[in-house]
Amino acid sequence: MGREFGNLTRVRHVISYSLSPFEQRAFPHFFSKGIPNLLRRTRESVLRVVPPFVVFYLVYTWGNEEFEKSKRKNPAAYEHDK
Repeated sequence: MGREFGNLTRVRHVISYSLSPFEQRAFPHFFSKGIPNLLRRTRESVLRVVPPFVVFYLVYTWGNEEFEKSKRKNPAAYEHDK
């Protein structure tokens, strides 16, 4: 009765290729190439990511220690009180 939907017109000089979903592989080379690539990318970016976290941790722990010290009373100020 006519052309089916998706093939309504003929386009000249355009080549399209398709692959059946049953012929595709969902995770090709996942273990053989994917995991080594993950490790390589992690090694490359660790020097950019870790130092800010280390600096933040050191500043955070120092700030908490100073806060706890500032909450304590100085015993030398109360030596002469009865």
